[in-house]
Amino acid sequence: MKNNIIEYCLKKKGATQEHPFGPTPLVIKVADKMFALIFEETGKVVRLNLKCDPVIAENLREQHESVRPGFHMNKKHWNSIMIDGSLPESDVFDMVDHSYDMVVKKLPKSLRESILEMN
Repeated sequence: MKNNIIEYCLKKKGATQEHPFGPTPLVIKVADKMFALIFEETGKVVRLNLKCDPVIAENLREQHESVRPGFHMNKKHWNSIMIDGSLPESDVFDMVDHSYDMVVKKLPKSLRESILEMN
């Protein structure tokens, strides 16, 4: 599932990947703003950090045991999703969409429009 998530994130308009914290955490950005962070500790579950509206973030945490406050992130605006098979891939993709949309929405209008016009 991890590779599917990475591939899905990178298909977003303007998405790029970086490794600014070393070889393992993968940061996925749009217009130099992070919308996903994927990391895996040796022998542990993959974690996916995604930006989220605070009200929605709280609801997701209440509904799903695998959704927790953002690990090493602002806990109000970021969730950590444990990629352990308990959530359908489509739900994870919906959360990725929400994170991406939140980041793009905050970009300056001209930059936002140029990203949305990309093929």
